[in-house]
Amino acid sequence: MKFLIDECLSPELAKMALEKGYGETSHVVWMKLGGLKDWELKPIIVEGDWTLVTKNSIDFRGPKEKPERRDNTPTSPSMPG
Repeated sequence: MKFLIDECLSPELAKMALEKGYGETSHVVWMKLGGLKDWELKPIIVEGDWTLVTKNSIDFRGPKEKPERRDNTPTSPSMPG
């Protein structure tokens, strides 16, 4: 599994993962992708087969009071939109 640590989390987390043997780990800033919203990173995440580690779930689902998709991609029947 490849981990991409979001910029809202410390690069130290990526360093710790590397030290623990998670060799396919990077940080958004290390990849010069800082400043992009999580949903803007989605094509890079999917293309690179990354697992994004973030605490910004609102970027994907919207506010919990009114969840909605943010990327205009169609939803599958098993994935609520």
